[in-house]
Amino acid sequence: MTKDSSFLLALLLLAACSSATPAPEETPVAVQPNNATYGTDANLAASKPDAILRYADHPRGFAELRLPKGKGPFPLAVIYHGGCWKTGIASQAYMAPLATRWQQLGIATLNVDYREVGDGGGWPGSFADWANSAKLIDEVAARYPIDRARVTLVGHSAGALPAQWLASAQEEDGPLGTRAAIRARAAIVLDGPGDVGAEQPAFDALCQFSAVEPFMGAAPAAFPRRYAAVSPATHAPQLADLLFVQAKLPAPSAATQTALAAGGAKITVRENAGASHFAIITPGNPVYTANEAAMLAVLRGAQP
Repeated sequence: MTKDSSFLLALLLLAACSSATPAPEETPVAVQPNNATYGTDANLAASKPDAILRYADHPRGFAELRLPKGKGPFPLAVIYHGGCWKTGIASQAYMAPLATRWQQLGIATLNVDYREVGDGGGWPGSFADWANSAKLIDEVAARYPIDRARVTLVGHSAGALPAQWLASAQEEDGPLGTRAAIRARAAIVLDGPGDVGAEQPAFDALCQFSAVEPFMGAAPAAFPRRYAAVSPATHAPQLADLLFVQAKLPAPSAATQTALAAGGAKITVRENAGASHFAIITPGNPVYTANEAAMLAVLRGAQP
């Protein structure tokens, strides 16, 4: 069994015994990192969120806000977790150490949970959660010292899809129908796909089960318009910068990178051959450390 397989198996066992439960709106709670399971770093415990913000009335409709010390205004990272879009594998909790690290470095973070296949997610439920969670950006900017011009969408693994989809304008065949792209300066993809349909085999192999078709509702041949609706080939994200930090997944193809750039984004790809799927999100891990400066440059609004 590979190291990544062990991580997934351990987390599945953990999920069978417990589940993430959000606190009431604006009530801070302590988040206990799963140090032995899903890629977190035992040397960096997650900080207590400054607020828990709700965007929907179902149990997973919340996000954790963490603010740096100081007066700001701070850049904001909106973080979407992975888990192969399947309920029981992951939640926002495993991204909390990364959110905490960035908080320490002057970046405000909004760490979002959302529904997946098995609890109301998939097409279109997950997309509805992502769109509603993005409404928190303006609310947070109105209430806290956030620099609205420096918002970065961040997605690990399956979270790569919302990090790019939210920044793309949609037409009537989209999961939520016609909608405008949200206003974000940049996106960071952490070992995730650039085009879900085009990269289905590689992503399913990473998950070690069929993840894409259950999430999308069918195979590409059955619902080609669905896959087109979330593809940069037809709906490029409208961003200034898009950084890929890859490990298990290869860099997006040249065609996908060209499509992603059509919305105006400067595409940067950093490959980390041989690195684990979780090393790149684990503060203190040498692989994360080697990529941190490039991530911070995007988060702060500088060129990577």
